Amino acid sequence: MFSSFFSTSAPVDPNAPNFHPVSLAVQPSELFGELEPKDTEWTCPGGFAVETQTFYNFLEDGTSLMCQVIHSAVGVWYPTIQFTCKIYNPNTKETVWKSVNVTNFVTPPPNLDKRSSKADQFSITFKPGADADTPDSYTIRANLGDDLQISLDVTRVAGAPGFKVGKGPKGGFSEFGTDRANPEGYVVHRFWPRDQAKGMYIHKGKAIPANGPGMFVHAIQGMRPNLVAARWNFAHFQSDAHGGVSAIQMEFTTTDAYGPKGAGSGFVTVNVGSLVLGGKLAAVTAETRYPNEQPPDQAGVVSRAVHSKTVLDPDTGYNAPTELVFRWKAPSIVPDAQGSVDATLTVDVGKPDAPKGLIEKVDVLAEIPYVIKTMVNYVAGTKPYIYQWLNQATLDVTGPDALIPGLSGGLKVEGSLYTEATFIS
Repeated sequence: MFSSFFSTSAPVDPNAPNFHPVSLAVQPSELFGELEPKDTEWTCPGGFAVETQTFYNFLEDGTSLMCQVIHSAVGVWYPTIQFTCKIYNPNTKETVWKSVNVTNFVTPPPNLDKRSSKADQFSITFKPGADADTPDSYTIRANLGDDLQISLDVTRVAGAPGFKVGKGPKGGFSEFGTDRANPEGYVVHRFWPRDQAKGMYIHKGKAIPANGPGMFVHAIQGMRPNLVAARWNFAHFQSDAHGGVSAIQMEFTTTDAYGPKGAGSGFVTVNVGSLVLGGKLAAVTAETRYPNEQPPDQAGVVSRAVHSKTVLDPDTGYNAPTELVFRWKAPSIVPDAQGSVDATLTVDVGKPDAPKGLIEKVDVLAEIPYVIKTMVNYVAGTKPYIYQWLNQATLDVTGPDALIPGLSGGLKVEGSLYTEATFIS
């Protein structure tokens, strides 16, 4: 604080870029950065930062299961660590939701590395694969109360390695501030684009099988959430057809304060994603869209989430999507299947008074731990809501026939789609 009062450094050009998106310096042929062990280790950053490990899976009966560990640092205050779990059954419309402030959080646990963690209420144990045919896995054990216990083994699919956008230790990072060597903040995501869960959860004394495909993401927002982004979009599609198909996207739009020409030039949209086809990681996508610029439809790389139809939602005050369109396009990264891969997902989520697949409209402020709400003023002036949907959807995809026979002529792949649209300010 005092250094900012008495700084003698040269003034910064007010029109200098103060946001540096992850895709800016990455060539289309270098979008795939394979994960290194350190990429998914817990860093437990100080200051104002949120670090998460999140597992999303679809079960055999169509149920969506999400398990997440959240490490929230709030200035000089001791961090808050939560284990959250949301299970939604689209057949019964039942939602199980748990958010537990855990105690005695430790990483690494004894004899393990920092990809693992434990607390009184849970343990997540990383097991590295012995070789290329024995993929990495996580074992999740959680006791979230008398009415919910979880026991899962989540194994990465052998042909779909974990990835970040761009290679090396800075792969995956979008940075805020004019000085990239000392950024004011950052956002980073590392993914497993397709995994397989096996296990069960026990709800109110009843054991329920929990088997099915999904994804894993380790993410850090290294800045106050209201400064990072005004909007987020997320898509997670999985299908067991054609040997395994996955399509994921994570997108955020900066606030007006961070952009290509400094404060006031923001609302820059950054999107990263991937396609798994035939059980193999076929493409990694990343795209940056600047305000008032229309990106070309025929670009070599496309990674885009569009609210193609919207309507005012009186519950939240936002123009909520009634239809979303997600698009992926990039060169294939499979050595013996060269060519372009192109995929589109369109989902009708209905209107606010007649939703389709809506799990919940989450009032984020109602979920933030009390200690954070009362001590930090970053929530002032924001009204964050997360729309969550689960629908059956069709991925329209084309690409080299070496990935899936007949792919060059186009295939329609049926699967499950979990979607989030987040409005912060």
